[in-house]
Amino acid sequence: MAVLGCGNWGQNLVRNYSQLGALAAVHDPDAIVAGAISAQFHVPAVTLEDILADASIDGIVVAAPAERHAALADRSLRAGKHVFVEKPLALNVPQAEDLCRLAAELGRVLMVGHLLQYHPAFQKLLALCRNGTIGRLQYVYSNRLNFGRIRTEENILWSFAPHDISMILALLGDQVETVTAIGHNHFHRNLADVTTTHLTFSSGPAAHIHVSWLHPFKEQRLVVIGDAGMLVFDDQQDWEQKLKIYPHRVTLKDGIPYPKKGDVRAIPVDAAEPLALECQHFLDTISAGGVALTDGAEGLAVLRVLDAAQRAMETRRPVVMAATPYFAHETAEIDAPAEIGEGTRIWHFSHVLKNSVIGQNCNIGQNVVIGPDVRIGNRCKIQNNVSVYPGVTLEDGVFCGPSMVFTNVHNPRAEIERKSEYRPTLVKRGATIGANATVVCGHEIGRYAFVGAGAVVTHDVPDHAVVAGNPARVIGHVCACGVRLPDGDWADAVCSACGDGYARRDGVLVRTSAKEA
Repeated sequence: MAVLGCGNWGQNLVRNYSQLGALAAVHDPDAIVAGAISAQFHVPAVTLEDILADASIDGIVVAAPAERHAALADRSLRAGKHVFVEKPLALNVPQAEDLCRLAAELGRVLMVGHLLQYHPAFQKLLALCRNGTIGRLQYVYSNRLNFGRIRTEENILWSFAPHDISMILALLGDQVETVTAIGHNHFHRNLADVTTTHLTFSSGPAAHIHVSWLHPFKEQRLVVIGDAGMLVFDDQQDWEQKLKIYPHRVTLKDGIPYPKKGDVRAIPVDAAEPLALECQHFLDTISAGGVALTDGAEGLAVLRVLDAAQRAMETRRPVVMAATPYFAHETAEIDAPAEIGEGTRIWHFSHVLKNSVIGQNCNIGQNVVIGPDVRIGNRCKIQNNVSVYPGVTLEDGVFCGPSMVFTNVHNPRAEIERKSEYRPTLVKRGATIGANATVVCGHEIGRYAFVGAGAVVTHDVPDHAVVAGNPARVIGHVCACGVRLPDGDWADAVCSACGDGYARRDGVLVRTSAKEA
C-alpha cells in the first residue's frame, strides 16, 4: 500500500497499514511532513508519479483534502491500482459516478472510508436489527457533536455527517425518498457550523442527523427505534457500555397508546480499533477479489444524500430523492402516494397531490397543480399555470394550453363546502384545449377535439370538433394530426396533411382510414 496524504487522519492510516505489514510508501506535498512520516515508519517518501509507476504497489490510500479525492482516485485507478478513498468519495455526484464506472471497467477495488461501518458496536447493532431483535424499524437518529476543530474548507455537513448517513443507509436501505436540511452559519458566510438533516424512506421509516462543531462536549450517539425495542450506540462510553438495548415498546389499549418500559441492558461487544478493521478489510477485498462493504456504490449513495442535503439547505425546500423513472425539478412537490410514469417531466413549482396517477412521457409545465385523485394518461402536455382538479380525467395525448381552467363544481361558493358535488370531466384521447379556455365540469371533450383559445365549454364537445366562443360552439372539424378539415356537410373528406379519411356516420365524424385506431 501507498498512502497519499500524511495529515492528521492520514497518519492514522499510515500507522495501521504499517502495523498490518502492508505499507510500502508515503506521499505528501509537504516535504517536511513526508520526511517525518518516512523516518517514523521506515518507508520511502516518494513522488506521486513514482507511486503510480511502481508495479509492486497494489493499492493506494487517498487521504488528501476532499477536493483532491476524485482526481487522485481517478489517476490511481487508471494506473491499475486498487483505491481506498477517505470520505467523501468526491465532491459531486457526477465525479463519483465516473469513479464507480471506471473501477468497474478496470476491475479494480474502489472502497470509501466510512469508518463506523467497521466499528464492532455498529456491526453488532446492525446484526440485531436484521435479525428482528427490536422488531420493525421506525426511526433512527444520530448526534455527532463536538467543540472544534472548525474547518474552513468544508462545512459541518460534509465533514461530520457522511459517517452517520452511511450507517443509516446500512440500517434502512438506500431508497431515500426526501431530504430536508437546515444549516446555521456563525463564523463563515458560506460554511454551516450546525446542521440538522431529516430523511424519509420509501419503506416507511425516517431518520435525522444532527452535527455541530459548536457543542460544549463531544457526543457520538446513534439511536435506533423499533416497534419491539430500541438500541443505542454511544461511542463515548467504555467498550462494555457502548451498545445498549432498551426493550421499551408502545402498547395500544382501547385505541390509546401507552408506553411500556423494559430493563435496559448492555450488549457485549468485542473491543477492536475500527480503523484497523477497515484497513484489513481493504487488504482482504483485494486478495479475495470481492466487493468492499463500503464500495464505490455505497460511497455514491452517501454522496447523493449529502448533495441533496446541501441543496435542501440552500433552497430551504425538501429535495425528492427516491430513485424514480421520471424527472421532477427540485422546486416541484410530489405528495405521497402518487404514481408517475417513466419519462415524465415535472417543472418548476408544480405540485402533484396524493393519489394522483400520471402516465408515461408527459410534460408538466411550471406552476401546475394536479390532484388529488386525478388520472392523467400517457404523452399528455400540460402547460404553465393549469390546475387539474379532482373529477378531471385526461386520456392519452391530451394538450392543455397555458392558463386554461378546469372546474369541478357547477356553482362554487367560498363559504359553502361542495366536495360531494364534484362533477366529472373527461377529456378524451388526443384532444387539445387552447390557452385561457374554460371547461365547465360535467362534460366530455371528444377524441381529437380542438377547443379554441379563450373558449368556454358548457356542453359536450364531439370527436374531432373545433369549438370557439362563449359559450363554445362548433365551428369546424379537425384531423387527428391537428390540421383543419374542409368545411361543409360532406359525406367524406381527406386530410390535406396526412391523408387520413373522414366521414359522417349518424351525425358523428369518424375516421375511415387512419394510421392508428
